Amino acid sequence: MSAVPRQDRPFAPWQQRAYDHAVAALAAGRFGHGLLICGPAGLGKRAVADALARHVLGGGDARGRSLQLIEAGTHPDLHLVSFIPNKAGDKLRTEIVIEQIRELSQRLVLTPQYGQAQIAIVDPADAVNRAAWNALLKTLEEPAPGRYLWLLSSDPMRLPATIRSRCQKLEFKLPPRAEALQWLIAQGHSETAAREALDAARGHPGLAHEWLNGAGLDLRRQVEADLDRLEQGKAGAVELAQRWTADAFADLRLRHAADLALARASSLTDAARLHKLATWFDAANRTRELLRSTVRGDLAVEELLVAWRGKPARAT
Repeated sequence: MSAVPRQDRPFAPWQQRAYDHAVAALAAGRFGHGLLICGPAGLGKRAVADALARHVLGGGDARGRSLQLIEAGTHPDLHLVSFIPNKAGDKLRTEIVIEQIRELSQRLVLTPQYGQAQIAIVDPADAVNRAAWNALLKTLEEPAPGRYLWLLSSDPMRLPATIRSRCQKLEFKLPPRAEALQWLIAQGHSETAAREALDAARGHPGLAHEWLNGAGLDLRRQVEADLDRLEQGKAGAVELAQRWTADAFADLRLRHAADLALARASSLTDAARLHKLATWFDAANRTRELLRSTVRGDLAVEELLVAWRGKPARAT
């Protein structure tokens, strides 16, 4: 089990609302065994889950032994299920597997060692494989008193309907623009930069904050310039595809490219051009998926970029 960090920074307003709602449900006895904490990635779902775990297991004592164990990652009644090393031990698995869920189920039937409750956090629940879901369903169907199973997901529709139907939902949504902008400014960003980043992130404050702290916005500007040069015949699809896939930012480049196509489409009235951009937007997102497979990324991106110019990929 990894350590649960202290909540040193105040919650963003949307996090605070979710936390307060959950605590009120606990106090009123309306908090079920299974909880699906869902919403877009980057809004702080895990931080809220960790704070809820401290609230439940800490018993309201901010300096108690339980809190010390939680922060050290050694609390016997808090179980975190995520990616584990593969058999070779050289990298992490990309799925949460049935052995992990079986071990979790065995732990949850034991009596809590500190007398409060037992909590299991599965993060990301999107990565649980089919066999593991079948095992987890049994745990959800036969809950023991004082046992909580919290599933964190940025794409809850990937979870089986039988799982979703047995969980209460704590949903994170993108906040109002004014609230998101105010929060970004409070993080130390200028209003001008915050507005630009929030527009680029389509209203997602967590993503805008990440891009402002890193190279996300610069990368977006570069992608836009590349697409313009490609359209004007000043750059080649092969050269751009090789450059776009030469580092760890290929997925982000394609995300920016898809968003830029969507932005252009929103201002068009020409039906043919609108259809072309919409089709290209879908193709860009499919290419993002291909980058996670064994397909050669540069060739997949090259085909996409050729389509941007509307010309055949290769001479025949």
